[in-house]
Amino acid sequence: MAKKRVHEIAKAQGLQSKEVLAALKSAGIEAKAAASSVEEADALKAIEAAKGDGGAPAATKAKPKAEAPAKAAEPKPAAKPDAKPSAGSKGPVRPAAKPASTGGAGGASGKKRRVVIDSQAARRDQMGGPPPQRPPRRRGGRRRRPMLEEPPPKVEAAEPEATTVPSGATVREVAELLGLGSAEVIKKLMMMGEMATLTQTLTDESISAIADEYDRKIEIVTAAEEEPEEPEFEDTEESLADRPPVVTIMGHVDHGKTSLLDAIRETEVAAGEAGGITQHIGAYQVHHAEKTITFLDTPGHAAFTAMRARGAKVTDIAVVVVAADDGVMPQTKEAIDHARAADVPILIAVNKIDKEGAQPDRVRNELAADGLTPEDWGGETVYVDVSAKTREGLDKLLEMILLVTELEELGANPDAPASGTVVESQLDPGRGPVVTILVQRGTLEVGDSLVAGPQWGRVRAMQDFTGTRVESAGPGMPVEVLGFDGVCDAGEFVHAVENDRRARQEAQERANRLKTEALARRQARKVSLEEVFSRVQEGDIKELNIVLKADVAGSLEALQDEIAKVPQEQVAINIIHSQTGGINESDVMLASASDAIIIGFNVRPLADARRAAEREGVDVRTYSVIYKITEDLRNAMEGMLEAVEVEEILGEAEIKQTFKASKVGRIAGCIVNEGKVARDASVRLIREGTVIWDGKLGSLRRFKDNVQEVEEGQECGVVLDGYADVKEGDVLEFFKTKQVEQTLA
Repeated sequence: MAKKRVHEIAKAQGLQSKEVLAALKSAGIEAKAAASSVEEADALKAIEAAKGDGGAPAATKAKPKAEAPAKAAEPKPAAKPDAKPSAGSKGPVRPAAKPASTGGAGGASGKKRRVVIDSQAARRDQMGGPPPQRPPRRRGGRRRRPMLEEPPPKVEAAEPEATTVPSGATVREVAELLGLGSAEVIKKLMMMGEMATLTQTLTDESISAIADEYDRKIEIVTAAEEEPEEPEFEDTEESLADRPPVVTIMGHVDHGKTSLLDAIRETEVAAGEAGGITQHIGAYQVHHAEKTITFLDTPGHAAFTAMRARGAKVTDIAVVVVAADDGVMPQTKEAIDHARAADVPILIAVNKIDKEGAQPDRVRNELAADGLTPEDWGGETVYVDVSAKTREGLDKLLEMILLVTELEELGANPDAPASGTVVESQLDPGRGPVVTILVQRGTLEVGDSLVAGPQWGRVRAMQDFTGTRVESAGPGMPVEVLGFDGVCDAGEFVHAVENDRRARQEAQERANRLKTEALARRQARKVSLEEVFSRVQEGDIKELNIVLKADVAGSLEALQDEIAKVPQEQVAINIIHSQTGGINESDVMLASASDAIIIGFNVRPLADARRAAEREGVDVRTYSVIYKITEDLRNAMEGMLEAVEVEEILGEAEIKQTFKASKVGRIAGCIVNEGKVARDASVRLIREGTVIWDGKLGSLRRFKDNVQEVEEGQECGVVLDGYADVKEGDVLEFFKTKQVEQTLA
């Protein structure tokens, strides 16, 4: 017989791949993974031998936990009749009892017990002597120490553990934690040149200085370093149920990640992405071979490094997409590094094999040099050639995903308190905070009280990835949850608690921690700014203050991480404020007072904010693609800004009423509040400060006549080209682009 893959042999024999692998291992045949190739004849012999040993496939030996009690009882079958009296009787132990009766009792109860073997008793038993009397047991099953046993060796006194001090602690809290008097701490601070009251927040440097003065060992812990308290629940093997594998799609920009996922779930996601880049993490589920797979769609551009890393932490397998015509690119290696750091299996999807000039073997050669040797070459990495355009190889990709995750034996307890991870969150104008949660343990139900960092909520409604309302969500299922009191940070641990009161209390405690920590950072920044100011006076350094606004929390975090990578030798970048939502007047006033510029991603300034920016002379810049922001900042740092396309706002109209016409679609009845409306201008639809759509006008009418322009204060009818979801209160912003010399200061 010829060689075959392990999973093909398993399928033909009606077994699982792990059973065949166990049989091959018992027979001494080397096979590392389900995709490994072995001689079919040898594999069949190994399977028959395994069945002959115990009448069942050898894979049953792969679960030592379930068989451990039975094996412990095998050497002493005669002890079973006396197991019950020896374990629970209060009277003297009968002479006929065997020492192994304790093991029998442990096996009968189904609990794991540590069996202590007395070597002297074993020798007496072999010589036919009377069995030793067992000393009575304490509650809990532990033996008492014999009276003549040698005392335990003396243990040297361990070094005192460091005292944990939260970052942003007050003077009173520091004094209590270090066992000092508050007055004593205040006096010491005064000697160090710092005036402080009992309730004043201290910087990390001040706390460390106080500890050094009194020779105390401390560890300052920030809120981010503190792990959320997970529910205490030990999952037994019997309580675990199979859950869908969570798959993360990674890879270089424009290598077809979203198109590949789009082809799998048969929707048109890629068509609406700005710049060909996925702007937000999404979670979706597909079905294959009567099994469910959960996909996390993560962006491929380097600007979203933090979001991609977060996706890898909750995933079971990483699918790295590489274009067959481009080969391995910098973001490809970056994605592989994230997957390795998360310690998850890697599957390579070689995409675009339908394109002219595609070289799948070139991809294999380049990645093999990085340690990802294909299985066909004797390695352990699974490669699948696919085409998102022709859908070739998609079934094989799904099959390989299930095959690789089958050996992981993925399971979760559906009856435990619900917990999971925030995948994404945003503020919806109509529904309030919308939080996408990937449930990882337990079952989340409508009515549950949840905590996610400083935010809490009660589940009012849940929707699955198709928009269908559901009442519950089990492990491995992503759902959109309504009911939180605010927007949660992406990647935040979320868990259910007993009631709303407890949820509110935990969230408030977390919020207080973050608030005091931020206050301590601001105090520390005052000290560092003095140093920066002196360097500015000397001409060594300049500082650029930024107010950062974005549409969702994931984009905001990715923006901050990417801006931090911009070279700052000549000019330091200081983000003085960052928040989700539209640009408002408060943001403009803050920027004016701080000599800052405002950068917005997928958001627009409200009308009052725009007027305030013109009045105060604040530079407001908005973008729809993140890497354009960092590109402009990098050019500004190097003084190399060239003439670019910028927008000229022509006017603004508010939708007062909507009408439906059979021939033209949805008509928006508007009134022009500012400037003028032009037929040939570009237009964007803004709903409560957030950009919903942008494009061109389909038609512009005043009464029944087609017109080219409508002036301020006049009414008009507008039809958007290819978009009909307009509502009363929406704002239409009309603009044109032109080439101007760019300055950023």
